[in-house]
Amino acid sequence: MTVDALTDVAGLRVGHATRIGDGWLTGTTVVLAPEGGAVAAVDVRGGGPGTKETDALDPRNVVRGVEAVVLTGGSAYGLDAASGVMAWLEEQRRGVRVGPDAGHVVPVVPAACVFDLGRGGDFRARPDAATGRAAVEAAAASEPGAAVREGCVGAGTGAVIGFLKGGVGTASTVLGSGITVAALVVANAAGYSVDPETGLLYGELFEGRRVGYPADDVHRAAQRRLAEVAAQSPLPPLNTTLAVVATDAALSKAQAQKVAGTAHDGIARAVRPVHLLTDGDTVFALSTGTRRLAEEDPLALNEILEAGADLVTRAIVRAVRAAGSVTGNENGNGKGGCWPSYEELYGRRR
Repeated sequence: MTVDALTDVAGLRVGHATRIGDGWLTGTTVVLAPEGGAVAAVDVRGGGPGTKETDALDPRNVVRGVEAVVLTGGSAYGLDAASGVMAWLEEQRRGVRVGPDAGHVVPVVPAACVFDLGRGGDFRARPDAATGRAAVEAAAASEPGAAVREGCVGAGTGAVIGFLKGGVGTASTVLGSGITVAALVVANAAGYSVDPETGLLYGELFEGRRVGYPADDVHRAAQRRLAEVAAQSPLPPLNTTLAVVATDAALSKAQAQKVAGTAHDGIARAVRPVHLLTDGDTVFALSTGTRRLAEEDPLALNEILEAGADLVTRAIVRAVRAAGSVTGNENGNGKGGCWPSYEELYGRRR
């Protein structure tokens, strides 16, 4: 049984740590690999990335696998969350063995951050090592194949797309070959997810199903509301969309890097414009390696490339639709922001 989430790739677990209220509107999401790690790669397209340990994923370098991937709020400050994840992994004796003792390990934990500073009202309220530890412990405590919470949770807690509330979304599919491909995104873009002419989510145009356009009066009211939010926002449009695309197919690091690169097309279908200088768009690819690609077919990777991009698009749509409206100045200092959700403005999908 599948749950249409990243955890449909057997062995992967997802945990969130969420901080809301009293100046906080941020969090961390951890993707925990199975024991022994997963092959990983990364592709960064945004002009303002905030990352950690991504150079280790270059196919030319020695690292063969990672123990976890950290997606976090807090901009570059939030990368401290990875330290908490590393500390937990060290206690589990998981990582690259570097000494004679089994506990002499260095966990490889790549991380990337989104900009959400000050969205809860307190610029200094951001994830730290304790937040990362809470997220990885939540992942480790989850059941195999568990459903993944979407919307305003974890690294998506303070996420915004344009002036609309963003969040976490996830999706999966099983290919005809039996290979599973899945994606998880943190949708937090400087660009927009809604077509200004129709009110339709860009990503829904690529879902292969009939979609109903919002009524004209609903769309006009939504556009007025978003214009008001933009005019009143005290915060700069600094953002970033993050994604993890995973598969149980056995991939090399070079193949995984190709998956990560092609998956950026999925962001471009759902967000316009994309990969701006104020974005740090980053996609990680993970391979658990339990299913072999057809060796007789040199193009067997193509179906994974196609699915990865499609799933990123679908995950962004789910993130936007799962997000709830948020007021970030609940502590009364007036410094946070206010972001309506898509479904508040347009209603549920028909």
